[in-house]
Amino acid sequence: MPPLDRYAGIDRANAEQLKRGLRKIEARLDLHGMTQVEAHRALSAFIATSHRAGRRCVLIITGRGLGQSGPGILKSSVPRWLEEPELRRQILAIAPAQPHHGGPGATYLLLRRHR
Repeated sequence: MPPLDRYAGIDRANAEQLKRGLRKIEARLDLHGMTQVEAHRALSAFIATSHRAGRRCVLIITGRGLGQSGPGILKSSVPRWLEEPELRRQILAIAPAQPHHGGPGATYLLLRRHR
């Protein structure tokens, strides 16, 4: 599984703001209850729409994914999907969410500026 946090391309101050949950969250996507196919489509559309709208910081909610057979499928799939070339081009940084934003069940994305 790819690492959940990635800060290449941003300065330390922005990375710290993102990691500490200090950036304003401009949109949220909750993937609870979706199948893998539905969640992947929703995630791709959400990132593309948010990027086009000029949003910078968004929150992806996967849920904690604590099942009897290990991590939930969405919890383990989302980091992999975020590394796909078409999504990665729109994402500047990724960080695990702070507890007040969902903790281990959520992820911050800092999107690139729309040009």
